[in-house]
Amino acid sequence: MALQAGIVGLPNVGKSTLFNAVSNSAKAQASNYRFCTIEPNVGLVNVPDKRLNVLAELVLPEKIVPTQIEIVDIAGLVKGASKGEGLGNKFLANIREVDAIIHVIRCFEDENVLREEGPINPISDKEIIETELQLKDLEGVERKLARAEKMAKTGDAQSKLEFEVLKKCKAHLEKGKNILSLGLSKEERAAVADNFFLTDKPVLYVANVDEASMHSGNKYSDLLVAAAREEGAQVIVMTNAIEAQIAEFEDPEDKQMFMDEYKMEEPALDRLIHSAYELLNLSTYFTAGVQEVRAWTIHKGWKAPQAAGVIHSDFEKGFIKAEVISYNDFVQYKSEAAARENGKLRIEGKEYIVQDGDVMHFRFNV
Repeated sequence: MALQAGIVGLPNVGKSTLFNAVSNSAKAQASNYRFCTIEPNVGLVNVPDKRLNVLAELVLPEKIVPTQIEIVDIAGLVKGASKGEGLGNKFLANIREVDAIIHVIRCFEDENVLREEGPINPISDKEIIETELQLKDLEGVERKLARAEKMAKTGDAQSKLEFEVLKKCKAHLEKGKNILSLGLSKEERAAVADNFFLTDKPVLYVANVDEASMHSGNKYSDLLVAAAREEGAQVIVMTNAIEAQIAEFEDPEDKQMFMDEYKMEEPALDRLIHSAYELLNLSTYFTAGVQEVRAWTIHKGWKAPQAAGVIHSDFEKGFIKAEVISYNDFVQYKSEAAARENGKLRIEGKEYIVQDGDVMHFRFNV
């Protein structure tokens, strides 16, 4: 599944540092000048899941395979990007391709890190990005409205719906609000789907704070948390530079010693990755055997054949049934055989909606 979360923000707020910390497969250049990132960096990120290790301790497989998501490090945005300022057009095109946005906002003071937007102000920084995305969406809506109105006059029901939804979107954007908050119905969304609205993507905010504020935040991150709460969004408070250092450790004991120095129970990155996973509306099921214990990514609400198709398309085409054990039952009875003996292995058909944490085995015939 090629679902992507894009890291965005103003120049020099810590986007590439964050990308380097989360990415297992690529490293971005992190430097103290504007537009350090030009072409987007793409990295695969392992999704931390303690359940995977618990299952491995019970099954003793040859290998453990976590599930992954894609993170994209996108060039820094500047005011006027919607009109092509800086790398505006390129930046906005890159955002259009991702499924969710991780918006990094600077919440620390440091005279050695360049900043051209004036005093530290997370709210105005947030609004700069939002305004540029809204202006670009508004430009697209206005470009389509005239044609949609003309088509609506023909009496075609679908064209009339598109015209009405576009008018609604225009009014909402002109108020400085994102399409995501408009609450469009499924039918309304379908009518304007080809607009690929930038402001219709779910957003997760990262408050990049200084080391002294990594546990409790500061006055800047508090402002961001309050603003995000109003729109129902989440904020992860973290120190990107420290997280990048933690990610460099390969030995678990060395990593734990480093975190102990900073009184950290877990990397903030773990919370960020889990939150991004949730933001993308994803869920996890497991397969557990002596060859491997593996986590698989699916959309929430997927049925068993779709989930099987993630392993191989033949599994979905020839789906017969799924043998399912809930994670808690598997852990309680400590093996598939014991779960089966105690009536905790269920046989599910094509209409079964896979639950997060299900341990599954598919039967198929092609």
